[in-house]
Amino acid sequence: MTAEAPPVVPVDESQDSAPASGVRAWLSRHPLAAYALRRFGLYVVELWGALTIAFFFFRMMPGDPIQTLIQTLQQNYIYNQQASAELIARYQHEFGLDGNIFSQYLKYMEKLVLHGDMGPSLINYPTPAQTVILRSLPWTIGLLGISAVLAWIFGVVIGAIAGWRRGKLGSRVATNLSIALSHVPYFFVALILVYVFAYTLGMLPARSAYDSSINPGITPEFIGSVLKYGFLPAFSIVLIGTFSWILSTRMLMIPILGEDYLVYAEAKGLKGSRILTRYALRNCYLPQITAFGISLGFIFNGNVLVEQLFNYPGLGTTLVTAIQQLDFNTILGVTNIAIFSVLTAVLILDLLLPLLDPRVKYWK
Repeated sequence: MTAEAPPVVPVDESQDSAPASGVRAWLSRHPLAAYALRRFGLYVVELWGALTIAFFFFRMMPGDPIQTLIQTLQQNYIYNQQASAELIARYQHEFGLDGNIFSQYLKYMEKLVLHGDMGPSLINYPTPAQTVILRSLPWTIGLLGISAVLAWIFGVVIGAIAGWRRGKLGSRVATNLSIALSHVPYFFVALILVYVFAYTLGMLPARSAYDSSINPGITPEFIGSVLKYGFLPAFSIVLIGTFSWILSTRMLMIPILGEDYLVYAEAKGLKGSRILTRYALRNCYLPQITAFGISLGFIFNGNVLVEQLFNYPGLGTTLVTAIQQLDFNTILGVTNIAIFSVLTAVLILDLLLPLLDPRVKYWK
């Protein structure tokens, strides 16, 4: 009795040889687009999650903003006791406080996403919260944005040189100063600067953003006044930020000094400055680019106290005033601006990173 051979199943070679189709095949053929779509999708999820957490956190805070508004109206003699119930119902609807917390969330997100409406501001009623925030936003961008960029540039350059020339006197001084001062709070340095340069020496103003006797405008006098009044708060942020970046950049620089490609570049007779800028520094500033976007949130937290100390009309001062008066719409608006700024900065840096570093994988 002989065993029969198994039947042969014909294979459709046309299906195997046909090019793959579908979304995943298209993404595999376009790795840059796939990487961008993946990062943008993650960005949307993170943004939605952060905004949702912020909404429920501030909505569950104790206190009644409507009673705060009514007390303000009473102080201005424009509140009628007979119309109290009607006023409370009207203000609850206007501020989005009527209904349960989930219906409040849906109404708030609908207005925010579809119309860009954050609701009325309690600290400047009935002005919309976005208008109040937009008045303060340029001051914070000018102070925080420029200071953060300068601190990053100074810190990366000095940290790279300190790591490249490790063991030298200048490198030891920069490293020890960075270790001692990198974790000092911004506001503490600001207090010392105010005491020395404003009250002791009288060289610089201690409060405000510009001279009140000068009319705001794009004029040399106003710009000079803004620079003079903003020097101390900006210097406190730049100083501490620079020391922090020096430490992290030096830590990234030292491990790569013994790499083969640096030894080969030195054997070719290239100058030390060229090896540092063209070879060694490129591997140091790439991780620092991503770290810069992440650090914006921590800088904003310290900037709140710095603005309050100098009475600077930025988002920090607006946020403190809104918290004192339980202005939920303005508090949420400032918080959402900070969340959006940090996540958007990280997204932009993530999209630029593959263009700067070919080792970054687009799609798996």
